[in-house]
Amino acid sequence: MFVGRVVGTVVSTQKDPALLSTKLLVVEQTDMRGSPKGAHLVAVDSVGAGVGELVLYASGSSARQTEITQNKPVDAVIMGIIDTITVKGETVFTKEK
Repeated sequence: MFVGRVVGTVVSTQKDPALLSTKLLVVEQTDMRGSPKGAHLVAVDSVGAGVGELVLYASGSSARQTEITQNKPVDAVIMGIIDTITVKGETVFTKEK
């Protein structure tokens, strides 16, 4: 699993039939504090994430393990929206309400 921030959306009217009901989001990889690390990817959203949110995502074969992505041509999936991250007893990220 990786931490990233949703920074955009992808609209694709022509796509594989297995992806017809999926929402595609652009995710920028971040560190645990939510600071950008530079790499971007397109991920299927399985949890209703939105632009600006810090999320957990998986890539590779792990991305095809959610109910929404199972047996579909997917290389990245968002499977969690992060509320807080605590590292070594220090809260390094808290979601703004």
